[in-house]
Amino acid sequence: MAKLDINKVAEVLKKNQAEPAFLRRVIEELNLLAQPDPAEGEGEPKQKKQFCVIVSDPEGKMPKADLVAWVVQIPEEESVATALERIYKGAYDFNASKRGRLHPVKTVGESLDGVPAKFFKEADLWVKTKEAVLVVVSNNEIPRDEANHVDRRREGEQTVVRS
Repeated sequence: MAKLDINKVAEVLKKNQAEPAFLRRVIEELNLLAQPDPAEGEGEPKQKKQFCVIVSDPEGKMPKADLVAWVVQIPEEESVATALERIYKGAYDFNASKRGRLHPVKTVGESLDGVPAKFFKEADLWVKTKEAVLVVVSNNEIPRDEANHVDRRREGEQTVVRS
């Protein structure tokens, strides 16, 4: 939408022979609308965040078995080591609430899926994937031959993968 200068609006109204009282009321109302909204313009700057992946490995099988993970964000200047503490704090706060006392969460997965965002926001944590996602293990190398390459992701195993 194009912005109009209030003075130009006043000139158009004068040309069309608007009554002076009407013209004054319209100009006063337009001036009020033109003032910036204090809540809109003077907010805190947006907080920078970093992504962090929480991997579920309850039996210590990583990387030999299929694993699940969740993606969360924490403030950029904070250590990713604090991510679990933030999840715990959000879960504790939720479990202390009325709804949490009725249906408490007992695991990290239940917390990330069932705890409302407001409890994590208070702990400076933003959950990006409420449901767990599968983790793919990579050896971080691109094979040189597309048709015939060796998959070395598993310890001691060498599987030839053909396309």
